[in-house]
Amino acid sequence: MRIKRQFAAEDQSISILTEFVRENLEKYGIKKKERVRVMLAVEEAAGSLLKHNIVPENTSKGYIYVTVKAFLGNVEIEISAKGEEYSLANDMASATLNDTDDQVDDIQESLRNIILGSVTNNIKFRHKNGINYIRMTVIRSKQAFLYQTLGAMALAVVMGLIFSSVFSEDVNKTLNSLIFSPVKTMYMNALKMIVAPVVFFSIISCIVQFSDLSALGRIGGKIIGMYLFTTFLAIVVGISMYTLMKPGDASLATTLTADASAITSQEMNVSIKDTIVGIIPSDIINPFLKADMLQLIFMAVLCGIATGLLGKYSDTLIELFSACNDLFLKVTTMIIKVMPIAVFCSIMSMMLTMGIKTIISVLGMFGTFILGLFSMMVVYCLMMVIIGRLNPLPFVRKYAPSMLQVFSLASSNASIPVNMEACEKKIGISKRIFSLSIPLGATLNMDGTCVHLAVFALALAKTFGVEITGGAMLSMVISIVVLSMGAPGIPGSGLICLSVLLTQMNVPVEAIGLVMGIDSLCGMFRTMSNCLGDVAVSTIVAKSENELDMGIYNS
Repeated sequence: MRIKRQFAAEDQSISILTEFVRENLEKYGIKKKERVRVMLAVEEAAGSLLKHNIVPENTSKGYIYVTVKAFLGNVEIEISAKGEEYSLANDMASATLNDTDDQVDDIQESLRNIILGSVTNNIKFRHKNGINYIRMTVIRSKQAFLYQTLGAMALAVVMGLIFSSVFSEDVNKTLNSLIFSPVKTMYMNALKMIVAPVVFFSIISCIVQFSDLSALGRIGGKIIGMYLFTTFLAIVVGISMYTLMKPGDASLATTLTADASAITSQEMNVSIKDTIVGIIPSDIINPFLKADMLQLIFMAVLCGIATGLLGKYSDTLIELFSACNDLFLKVTTMIIKVMPIAVFCSIMSMMLTMGIKTIISVLGMFGTFILGLFSMMVVYCLMMVIIGRLNPLPFVRKYAPSMLQVFSLASSNASIPVNMEACEKKIGISKRIFSLSIPLGATLNMDGTCVHLAVFALALAKTFGVEITGGAMLSMVISIVVLSMGAPGIPGSGLICLSVLLTQMNVPVEAIGLVMGIDSLCGMFRTMSNCLGDVAVSTIVAKSENELDMGIYNS
């Protein structure tokens, strides 16, 4: 929705303009506290534009335009007027400083500064063709990225069907080779580039936090033990669901790669002995150059443990590794932000070269994954009955609203406050338990990710003709366990982990492009399952320690 109004470029219009903004913010359900903050920013921005307004020739006054836009859950306000170019930040700051004591007292002035400072990051200014534009974001929807990705998928499917029916096969192949395939390949290369450092520094950062396991005590040992137990159960569930449903279409291999014979002849035939021996690298460079994930994981664990034993140098190294981890996570976030474009190109490439058969195959993988997550919910309920001696129905009923919240967040880290509130106020878990278990779970317990990795890795290996033997299966299980523990709790991390695992299994890079379009949706389901596992384990441990308020739990 887009609402635009024009006002006379004069001081008397500011109050009318501000009232117009207030009315529209009320329509979108913006809370009063947020409305006051935004209206103050609008008032200052409008005053700034008017001060630099240039009145057109042959007119008595100019105009100032206000647009309120709502799209995909985002709400934005844009104010524009003709004028000379200037610095908005400096202008708003000087306007505040020039207020006299007769107008406002010092306390009011300080509050005004604080409020204006809180909206600075959400205000963008640009000058184009003699017009100054000020745009401020009122609400950034947490679902916007999902909507963009799903929109890119839908648009690609529709356009792919149109292109396939309107243009000849030669034209479509040319478009794919010149536009869609190169963009998809560049995105894949960017993911491959970031995989090794993300895994290495994420795992080190995880290990150094808990190098002194004895400090965690009895409760910490129980929590970690339960998380490891549910991780292995999740892998078993994922492999079982794949074995039962058998998603993936091996006949697609001939159309997915240029050299089908090379793909179908691949076999991940590694003995258990070779897998174990190969974990330890002969140098520290080749694991990065060859993207050997098991060797990278081994080095990361070793470095993480050693860092905690260095004494006076430990703090320095922990800060360095943490900084590197934050750096590469930020790079990952930047790469993930352009995923809708890559998704569009990837699905267009599929539609132009493979057709609807491939889409059906991918949906089969997704359906198997959802069945796996539902099976994990049943597993958690059984654990609560058998281990915790609890009725799981109150737990499911009370945590269900929070599951919808964490589903929309699509981030285990961002879901920590939601889960802590649910543990304390809805389920009755002692703070002594959940203050340790929930942050630990956001780092160590990724059951939904384990199911996702097992199902999609095996299905894509089948699709690309890579045979999985006993040694290969052991290697995959080890990789999933450690990747799930080292996976960053941010949106898009599942795609990074899957690319790591597929590289380890010798599955071609085209495989990521095959499932990239549904990764955002998978990520929301992964987060929901991850968080459900964290809270379920917290409940079981709290019950074993007599730290669960049964009155709250059963109410």
